[in-house]
Amino acid sequence: MKQTLLIELLTEELPPKALERLSTVFANEVFTELRGQELAGEDSICTPFATPRRLALTITNVESQQADRVIERKGPAVAAGVDAEGKPSKALEGFMRGAGVTFEQLQRNNDDKTEYFVARLEKKGQLLDVYLADIITQALKKLPVPKLMRWGDSDHQFVRPVHGLIMLHGDRIVPGEILGLQSGRLTSGHRFLHTGEISVVCANSYEEALLTHGKVIASFEKRRTRIDEHLKAKAHALNARINPSDGLLDEVTALVEWPVVYVGEFEKEYLEVPQECLILTMQQNQKYFPLLDNNGKLLNKFLIVSNMQVDNPKHIIDGNQRVVRPRLADARFFFNQDRKQTLESRVARLGNVVYHNKLGTQLQRVERITILAGAIAHQLNAEKSVAELAARLAKADLTTDMVGEFPELQGIMGRYYALHDGENQVVANAIAAHYHPRFAGDTLPQGAVACAVALADKLDTLVGIYGIGLVPTGDKDPFGLRRHALGVLRILIETQLALPLDTLLQLSKDSFTPGKLSNSVVADVHGFMLERLRGYLRERDFSPDEIEAVVCQNPTRIDLVIPRLDAVCAFRKLPEAAALAAANKRIQNILKKTATVEAEIQVGLLQENAERSLYEVVQRLAPQVEAGMQKQDYTAVLTLLASARTVVDEFFDKVMVMAEDPAVRNNRLALLKRLGDLMNQVADISRLAA
Repeated sequence: MKQTLLIELLTEELPPKALERLSTVFANEVFTELRGQELAGEDSICTPFATPRRLALTITNVESQQADRVIERKGPAVAAGVDAEGKPSKALEGFMRGAGVTFEQLQRNNDDKTEYFVARLEKKGQLLDVYLADIITQALKKLPVPKLMRWGDSDHQFVRPVHGLIMLHGDRIVPGEILGLQSGRLTSGHRFLHTGEISVVCANSYEEALLTHGKVIASFEKRRTRIDEHLKAKAHALNARINPSDGLLDEVTALVEWPVVYVGEFEKEYLEVPQECLILTMQQNQKYFPLLDNNGKLLNKFLIVSNMQVDNPKHIIDGNQRVVRPRLADARFFFNQDRKQTLESRVARLGNVVYHNKLGTQLQRVERITILAGAIAHQLNAEKSVAELAARLAKADLTTDMVGEFPELQGIMGRYYALHDGENQVVANAIAAHYHPRFAGDTLPQGAVACAVALADKLDTLVGIYGIGLVPTGDKDPFGLRRHALGVLRILIETQLALPLDTLLQLSKDSFTPGKLSNSVVADVHGFMLERLRGYLRERDFSPDEIEAVVCQNPTRIDLVIPRLDAVCAFRKLPEAAALAAANKRIQNILKKTATVEAEIQVGLLQENAERSLYEVVQRLAPQVEAGMQKQDYTAVLTLLASARTVVDEFFDKVMVMAEDPAVRNNRLALLKRLGDLMNQVADISRLAA
């Protein structure tokens, strides 16, 4: 009989940052195994529930018993299963013992390769009760829990002590023991707002019973939605908006069972501290939602998501305001203390901070970045000394109290302290921006000086870490080399900087002590970055073959990759494109089979009209293609080449390239090489061939 199945583990407070993940994995593991045992089917729906003190799930249309079924077990091949007299071999006897059948009960089957023995066993369907406890136990073992704990005098282990277990199939308790607890139908509601112990009558009434009698919103999604709606409503009423924060809404959702939003405030005098500091301390330490005005300026108000609903919330609000005040006072103290010393005076202290034991201190790194930033700024026609000063001061805030307390403020605090020291606005902005982009979709540094310092910082990490052999593997990238590579690519492409990547990499390598890095580091990092470039371009909706047509040429001017790709896309729409791509592929295949090709074309050896026509077209197009390439008008170049389609087709239709006369053959190969080189100026269009 099909009924809804309910499973609940009642626990002590679960880790909030892991709660949603624990719930999802637990539900998926149980659901998958029940389907594997044919106790749940295609029409079954699994719904996870998660609160600070429970992991639960319901699955609809779960059978109380498996259907009887025939299990087919494949045995040895017939040729290996019997001897010359037709008696079972040792291998077949072992298979029969394992399957519990006699030789007479075996059947034979054929696949495309061989004939083999088959044992078909009738298996009576087992009750749900037989499997459920073991399925749950195994699912719990697969949860992503870094550390387990014991409780009481029990030997059982889980991420937190477990105090209750429900396993209901419809309104029936499924008997079983998990983590030393016998299943029942009793659960607990909110720690303070509940009306008493809750008896769950049937699986379908679970969510409603907790809501009505327990003041618990069991669904993580519904609870998050409620919090989000109430936060926005409160902010709107105050003519404010909530400061965005990755993960805070999920974390708060995992901390409360009956969320209520209150408004708190603090003294305006704390607004003298940079708002990034105040926002971070409220969000990280107190789990509050700071409020901003319409211009993005921090207000002295914040939103509290409480787990208590009371008629008069004054004590809750006062308590939270009292708690946040010392945090804000600490931030003000750090800020005031840090400003007593200039950034310049802090640079020398970086010599006491190890960057990497093979690459030296942060001071040595700053010295490299300073040289590289100056060189890049010079190439960008920016003021070299300004870029060098910004690079020199860029890491100085690592020694401040504020960054020591909140590492996320690296660069941000450096900007504030630089302005306080009277440094140029360009220098201060470059200090803040040199970490950008920090993540996918993050903003880019603006201006030549900021770009120079940001590129220098990322290139030093890439070349240095890669050069000592710490290459990312699989999903392990402890130094963020993929992120740094993508950052360099985005800066070059999206700010359109005409800087050759190989030159940048070589400049970075040259700033290290000779012999410190591998000899091949420039080529290695260049290849590594081109792989990141392929992924970046796929996200911009270019097709794989279009991307490969450009990237396979190992471009160094990364800023020209998108224009080349745009030209390839435009070329592809031309009616001549497919034929020319196929011809180009044919040319490359022919040339690959030839050891050497004469560089010069001998006009006197051109015998056929078709090859003379092709030579004339190549001679006519060559200067036009060169002029188009110099102007970076790649679409015009490929359009010009498309005009040669008829002549190219005629050449392949009427001319035998591999002529018997070696001189004629080599001359025709030279003509094809000249044509291929001309056609592949923008991209390797053979990659577009089907």
